[in-house]
Amino acid sequence: MTRIVRILVLPLIFLLASPAPAQNRDQQLDFDSADGAARRLTRLHSLLVQHNGELVFEKYYNGASAGRPANMKSASKSVISALVGIAIEEGFIESVDSDLQEFFPEYLEGEEYAEKRAITVENLLTMQSGLQTTSNRNYGRWVASRDWVKFAIDQPLVAQPGARMLYSTGSTHLLSAILTRATGMDAKQFAQEYLTHPMGYSMSYWSQDPQGIYFGGNDMEMTPRQMLAFGAMYLNDGRHGETQVVPREWIDASHQPRARSPRGQGRYYGYGWWLRDLAGMQVPVAWGYGGQLIFVVEELDLVVVATSDSNPGPTRRGHLGRLYDLVEDHILMPARFASRIGP
Repeated sequence: MTRIVRILVLPLIFLLASPAPAQNRDQQLDFDSADGAARRLTRLHSLLVQHNGELVFEKYYNGASAGRPANMKSASKSVISALVGIAIEEGFIESVDSDLQEFFPEYLEGEEYAEKRAITVENLLTMQSGLQTTSNRNYGRWVASRDWVKFAIDQPLVAQPGARMLYSTGSTHLLSAILTRATGMDAKQFAQEYLTHPMGYSMSYWSQDPQGIYFGGNDMEMTPRQMLAFGAMYLNDGRHGETQVVPREWIDASHQPRARSPRGQGRYYGYGWWLRDLAGMQVPVAWGYGGQLIFVVEELDLVVVATSDSNPGPTRRGHLGRLYDLVEDHILMPARFASRIGP
């Protein structure tokens, strides 16, 4: 079924199939179709849905289990963004306008670095540093280098800082290095103290570069339930229970479209979050390679988490698109129409 057909037909199907308005909204959400679609995805490991503050669906597939941490891949970029917001609130970093020269003067000596010295924290958060990407075809050379921070900074400027989006894991790794220098703690220790401990769990495995900087933007592990708690905290304006973990202003700033994505129409980027048009809404998504996803849907009081096999392989082709379709067609669209006809 094409995207156009889904948009035209699915709303009518959901309206006809929905229970009477007198029923509770959560009762109107039927996840049988989502579960059926999930069972057809051979790479899917988990699918969790929180609605109105309650965990209403949790299933594990293809041998996965609740206690098995997922490598979040690039979804960890959204966590790095949260840590930067906390560091600014706590006074470790002055503002998003702080520049590279403040943190890495030894890497920026010489006239050839004049323009790079002005690259800001905000440029890094929004993937608009102007530096040539260290992702895609350059990724292997970058992670094989002896100094990942220097390698990222030494990439040529291919755009003016702030001018356009150039997706690069090197930009987020620079943010991890900035956190390390600004706070006097490594990024994992800072995350433990200011993010995960207030939320009631500990950081799992997280790889490091040759200098011991925790990988900013990749290889961070969380269980699906921990990913759900992180997304729910964003949905709740940065609160976990009665604790303000991330400043509310940072949540709002992170989910504003600040750069247009070159990866397709209707996609933008905020502070470490993708913003994607789904079910007629602009939905913040933490996205990781292979299908590690956190959807934060404020309009529906909804959080969705999916994790998948992150290893390369022939079955990866098409998986991400089918996973997005599952979430949009079998969770977001029904929830949206149920909310319209509910009490």
